[in-house]
Amino acid sequence: RGAASAAAQAAAEQGTARTNLVGAINSALDITLERDPTACIFGEDVAFGGVFRCTAGLGEKHGAHRVFNTPLCEQGIAGFGVGLAAQGHTAIAEIQFADYIFPAFDQLVNEAAKYRYRSGGAFDVGGLTVRAPCGAVGHGGHYHSQSPEAYFAHTPGLVVVMPRGPREAKGLLLSSIRSRDPTIVLEPKALYRTAVEEVPEGDFEIPLGVADVVREGSDITLVGWGAQVHVLSAAAEKAEAELGVDCEVIDLRTLLPWDRATVEASAQKTGRLIVSHEAPVTAGLGAEIVAHVADRCFLRMESPPLRVCGYDTPFPLVHECYYVPDELRVIEAIKKSIQF
Repeated sequence: RGAASAAAQAAAEQGTARTNLVGAINSALDITLERDPTACIFGEDVAFGGVFRCTAGLGEKHGAHRVFNTPLCEQGIAGFGVGLAAQGHTAIAEIQFADYIFPAFDQLVNEAAKYRYRSGGAFDVGGLTVRAPCGAVGHGGHYHSQSPEAYFAHTPGLVVVMPRGPREAKGLLLSSIRSRDPTIVLEPKALYRTAVEEVPEGDFEIPLGVADVVREGSDITLVGWGAQVHVLSAAAEKAEAELGVDCEVIDLRTLLPWDRATVEASAQKTGRLIVSHEAPVTAGLGAEIVAHVADRCFLRMESPPLRVCGYDTPFPLVHECYYVPDELRVIEAIKKSIQF
């Protein structure tokens, strides 16, 4: 908590610029390359700026030996990153879409996550950061819309991060790159250019493992991450205007390790909890959060914790608007919880 306050103070003292999420990521990567001579960025098409332009201009500025393309082989990208980090470099890999991270699953889960443990602390790959665009985008279908965070949040040894906007994206990415644990940063691609806000222009970090209370409230707690935080915030405004319900909205920001203390304190205060995410409901991260709150806050709860999530189907194309949990589904869950 003290680290979070110090980081907020440092950021507040800097000048800011209105920036979208792509620009914030680009700025974080630029700062890293400038300040860390061991840092390299690699992945499919990153030398040309990447399909979403997050690395635009970095190859020209810092050199082709530090920002370079790889073959179309996600397992190779992750394996190369593990080896580079094991030799003491800062390895920043880009997986072009999170849907295609699964060929790299073995390298991330069985190699990167366990490297320090199996060497008895003698070696680590803490310098590895893997970026991947994730989530619904309006037209991506089942191969360009998935949110795979729960797969990785089940793996001790990894850190998993998902920002909700440009400021969080820059601060969390810089913290992830400098963390001494291998980190997966999942970036909601729908927000790349739609999310715009004031972002510190210089170097700043947002501590990992610390949630953000986006909106304080007293009647019910809404927990989400990434783009879903904006859905929850909209639902909170609607609930207050139409139902007179005062919602507290929490952005987890870091999904592994997640901030149990903040969520628990909020649930103890409000007595009600809803967790919402785009990924399918069964075995999603929301199940872990609900189980923890039921275990720790049972006697203070006024109603059962609820989940508002994607359905247990492949991500649909034409039915995306029905699949992705929107503010109306959240409002219905709020009503159910309040009327219990």
